[in-house]
Amino acid sequence: MTQLTVHTRATPAGPVIELSGELDNDSAPDVRTLLPRLTLLAGQQLVIDLTGITFCDSSGITVLIAARNHALAAQASIALAAIPGRVSRMLHIVGLDQVFPTHPTAQAAEAAWTPPTPTSE
Repeated sequence: MTQLTVHTRATPAGPVIELSGELDNDSAPDVRTLLPRLTLLAGQQLVIDLTGITFCDSSGITVLIAARNHALAAQASIALAAIPGRVSRMLHIVGLDQVFPTHPTAQAAEAAWTPPTPTSE
């Protein structure tokens, strides 16, 4: 069993959560608890970097959905980066590949982010 490690970092586009290890029933609550503490502004993008994920079960998928809901509540967007093959297949099977924008790396997700245009009143 590989314990989950979670690192966060701020970018101009928004926060990045880097996950490594097993995202499962034991570790998912840790990620869910982290979400409300993130600084995520309207128009920003939350990126979840899955590069180091070695295992993901339904609890992990539920956390990804919770992260999406958190981003939407903040009027922000979300993107997944570096999705391992097994997780990608699971997202496809349950139809979430149509819900989450994906990128090969967190840097690519940040580069694809478009800052909101200021509105004039």
